[in-house]
Amino acid sequence: MREVTPKKIREMKGKEKIAMVTAYDYPSALIADKAGMDIIFIGDSLGMVVYGEPNTLNVSMEQMIFHTRAVSRAVKRALVLADMPFGSYEIDTDEGLRNAVRLIQAGADAVKIEGGHDRRKLVRKLVRMGIPVMGHTGLTPQRYLRLGGYRLMGETEEEIEEILRDARALEKAGAFAVVLEFTLADVARLVTEEISIPTIGIGSGPWVDGQVLVWHDLLGIYEEVPPFVKKYADIGGMIRLALESYREEVKAGEFPAKEHYWEFLDKDDFRRKVQKALERLEDD
Repeated sequence: MREVTPKKIREMKGKEKIAMVTAYDYPSALIADKAGMDIIFIGDSLGMVVYGEPNTLNVSMEQMIFHTRAVSRAVKRALVLADMPFGSYEIDTDEGLRNAVRLIQAGADAVKIEGGHDRRKLVRKLVRMGIPVMGHTGLTPQRYLRLGGYRLMGETEEEIEEILRDARALEKAGAFAVVLEFTLADVARLVTEEISIPTIGIGSGPWVDGQVLVWHDLLGIYEEVPPFVKKYADIGGMIRLALESYREEVKAGEFPAKEHYWEFLDKDDFRRKVQKALERLEDD
């Protein structure tokens, strides 16, 4: 068992902020774990940042399982959390149970499900099975078509009521935490004060129990990022400069340099071996 468990995450509420980041492959997860992240999250955001999809709706269970296996092999300390992709749990509760089991068997320690009040029965059943669940309310990207796009949530009485209802339902169903995405900070603060389980914000202000960002966004892999993201590096720019330098040195014949290859020190020995090899080829 990894050091950070759902129980430990729940106990961090009000005591220590929770640091969560996405990762989708072995080397990224290895670095994130060594950096001391509390939760490493295989999000369905991989559809957009890894596969170039316009949204998360086309991500399959097979993709989630594939990436969960890679991440779980790297992580020794952090909690490994895997997303339930669109269509893997909405149609049939039993199918949702089976798919959650598949993610756990792929190496996840817990699963995340978008929704709250409408998913309380599924969450309750998963928890009873022994599968820890993190909920997700506010902006729910899998429902962006109904929501009218990726927009800030919590501006109306109805939205505040829905977000509170979701959070309370998740708490009651046994979820160990809930993500609040792109929600007005005042609403996120209210939810955080109203429930006993941790809230993890993304674009929802400072008054939550933790924060999550997408790997590619915070590292600056792409030039454009959501408005709530802070770029902690310009890795994309650094990679581009490195590739440009490589291309220029190849074109100029500067790479590989002497220290990057090996040759025969005894040229007479090399010529003898070549001559014998050529003679054997002629005999064939």
